[in-house]
Amino acid sequence: MWVLWAFGSALCAGLSSVLAKCGVKHTDSTLATALRTVVVLAMAWAVVFLAGAQAGAAGISPAGWAFLVLSGLATGASWLCYFKALQWGDVNRVVPVDKLSTVLTILLAFAFLGEEPSGLRLVCTAAIGAGSWLMAWKPGEHAPRPASGHGWLFYALLSAFFAALTSILAKLGMAGIDSNLGTAIRTAVVLVMAWAVALATGKTKGLRAMSGREGWFIALSGLATGGSWLCYFRALQLGPASAVAPIDKLSILVTVAFSRLVLGERLGRRAALGLGLLCAGTLGMLAA
Repeated sequence: MWVLWAFGSALCAGLSSVLAKCGVKHTDSTLATALRTVVVLAMAWAVVFLAGAQAGAAGISPAGWAFLVLSGLATGASWLCYFKALQWGDVNRVVPVDKLSTVLTILLAFAFLGEEPSGLRLVCTAAIGAGSWLMAWKPGEHAPRPASGHGWLFYALLSAFFAALTSILAKLGMAGIDSNLGTAIRTAVVLVMAWAVALATGKTKGLRAMSGREGWFIALSGLATGGSWLCYFRALQLGPASAVAPIDKLSILVTVAFSRLVLGERLGRRAALGLGLLCAGTLGMLAA
């Protein structure tokens, strides 16, 4: 069942990226992150109460609370960086760099969770890394550089790093805890962090200027993210982190398809080859 949950997470995550890109054209990414987290939190706790899982909070150990909070902080940092990168760069370049979190998650799972590496998994990891590089780098460039001239790459790499930490910390913190409850607790931490950053940087002033259209895209992105999280952390609870994380990253197929239809972004041959390697490495993780 964890495979189905992981694929459900990928579908929702792919939709979330494109919806978020539509919502941050004129709205500051930090404010957008804070707003969409409200939607995710409401959705996460609604599922908890519908499932009657709220009573499980009393049984969480101090270590479990610590890992859940740390995982939430890592998620908040990853989101803030990811949507800043999305605001500045093309979806089809930001998302592949963010997928490098798969490589980091696999390496961290080998190092800290005791998951056994194999020759096939190492080959698949290399394919994922190479595919991400081919999609992000365009021919003739020494480094990825968006048309806007901003440093989206820096934020995309930070997003990948914090996303990898999120997976490992969540795996440790959700042992013996209902996955829906763990997701809701983590989301509450993200909410506090996101609004603290938005208030500290004065981004909340942008609420008055935000258009209703972008507000709807941000809200829909939050719903898609909530669905992705609920599926992802259920899969993470049931399956190995080094396999769940790569399947979730197949969301890039959904992202590429919708970015073409909605945003008009095209893939060149080099990027298409990178996409093929990324997906082949991801699917190979299932056989590994």
